[in-house]
Amino acid sequence: MTLLFDGIASGVLLFLISVGLAVTLGLMNFVNLAHGAFAMAGGYVCVTLLNRLGVPFLLTLPAAAAGAALLGVVLERLLYRRLYRASHLDQVLFSIGLVFVAVSSAQYLFGAQQQPLQLPPLLSGQFHLPGMDIGVYRLFLIVVGLALALALQWMVAHTAFGARLRASVDNPRAARGLGIDVDRVFVATFALGSGLAGLGGALGVEMLGLDPEFPLKYIVYFLIVVAVGGSGNIKGPLLASLLLGLFDVAGKYYVPQIGAFVIYAVMLVVLIFRPQGLFGRVVAR
Repeated sequence: MTLLFDGIASGVLLFLISVGLAVTLGLMNFVNLAHGAFAMAGGYVCVTLLNRLGVPFLLTLPAAAAGAALLGVVLERLLYRRLYRASHLDQVLFSIGLVFVAVSSAQYLFGAQQQPLQLPPLLSGQFHLPGMDIGVYRLFLIVVGLALALALQWMVAHTAFGARLRASVDNPRAARGLGIDVDRVFVATFALGSGLAGLGGALGVEMLGLDPEFPLKYIVYFLIVVAVGGSGNIKGPLLASLLLGLFDVAGKYYVPQIGAFVIYAVMLVVLIFRPQGLFGRVVAR
């Protein structure tokens, strides 16, 4: 039961970080392999405010999301917008280059060492229940992640902004003809995806660690979530994250000699039978 709970917490954390990529890749059709750099930026905002300025941990979380969102807006206006109509290969090469720039910048500014993070007493410790131990911080992650998933799904499916976003992605020319400011919608969407990455990066420092190699170490995990869950929705990445988190924790506990191979095996099995992902759109031929 403890492994089950830890697997769910690990999956929710993976969702919190990768859902921003699901937004930009699945809803905007932009292959942003630099997504982990925004998560890393949020993590560094969190630890800097916490360790150097003494800001309470819970207050660093909105600051991390806002900082990553602002960085996303700046880069979208200066760089990303020029590649919306480019091929996926161009987008991949550009974003990979941006990853290496981010890694070098973080190493120059903060050094190569792991960043320490001391959780507040409110989020430390464990609940001891019959048959299982529940970490307070992991329970906090689960509550935050599920609440965020529900809010995002409602926003995409039931708000005017969600309708404008879907229209802008499906047919930008027609959307402009209807009076939708497509450029503004894309900026807001990119800011949302970057901010979610920053929030996930800040929340993940305690479990994943934080150093300049963060974007390179975890980008494969984020891509697996989007591939397995399918693009264009929120519930797919959430289910994929929970599935991968459970298999990852169980695999590392029961068969530690093969390490993270378990989640790659899960990905292969899912994509063999569901090439479009668990909740991806089926393209008619």
